[in-house]
Amino acid sequence: MLIKEQIHAAAREVGFSLCGVAKCRSLDVSRARFEGWLASGCGDGLDYLSRNIEKRFDPAQLVEGAKTVIICALNYRNAITNGYSAEARCKIASYACTTDYHFTIKAMLRQMFERLRASNPTLTGRAFVDSAPLAEKLWAVEAGLGWIGRQSLLVTREYGTTVLLGALVVCDEADSYDRPYEGNGCGECRRCVEACPNRAIGDGNGIDSRRCISRLTIESEAVAPEGCGLHGWIFGCEECQNVCPYNHSKPVATLPEIAPTFDPRQITAVDWQTMSDEEFKARFGRTPMARSGLDRIAEASRNSRFKI
Repeated sequence: MLIKEQIHAAAREVGFSLCGVAKCRSLDVSRARFEGWLASGCGDGLDYLSRNIEKRFDPAQLVEGAKTVIICALNYRNAITNGYSAEARCKIASYACTTDYHFTIKAMLRQMFERLRASNPTLTGRAFVDSAPLAEKLWAVEAGLGWIGRQSLLVTREYGTTVLLGALVVCDEADSYDRPYEGNGCGECRRCVEACPNRAIGDGNGIDSRRCISRLTIESEAVAPEGCGLHGWIFGCEECQNVCPYNHSKPVATLPEIAPTFDPRQITAVDWQTMSDEEFKARFGRTPMARSGLDRIAEASRNSRFKI
């Protein structure tokens, strides 16, 4: 049997900012809400979301014998977070200015798993960082880390929304579990709704991904609806996070592995448009920007100030 306090200690030791432990179960209510969101068309174009839905909301369908979901959060706030001027036209989401968090968090989860196995040699399980249909944000709520805000992001009281998530789904019970987060800290606040340039944030804590700037700059098949634009962003978007009260006066990340490897404020549109593939791969090949590729980013830098 796993000891919850040992799980929390292992997470701290490898550098995670937050950790929660939840008992495996099927999240039926959340699944029904998600299927309604898909049916509304708001997820149009993100076809992967409609695959393996049963696994997304029931880890036992994903990992045979799963008993416990361990959710870990890593604070990524840095000097670039909310650090752009109003005139900036080549903005990149601050999480993308670091080594790809998939690599960083997966390595941390593996270290943590080995620490748990030291006292539980027969422990089995899998680590996930966006690598399988697992509803990490919902499991973070189940594990008591925070709530889902109007902008569909996990909101934590300690670090606001600037956290990246990873999960360990393991095949053993814990001696106790963290209490699910109850309530919603957003209250009547609608700052994120009002701040979204494309009005992508609707009622019911949901995003119309067809209008979301993050999707428009990252997903290769994304086509902007009439009247939507990039508003200065060329990879990702943080407009809704910048105005969130829970993101004010929060600590900057100190883990070296999550530190920025470049400052996008020092790279102009001309720089992006004249950059070679070789230079792009050398400078940004291990960042999340590699997913989008130079051609798409250069094109976004041409259109970022306009509606497209």
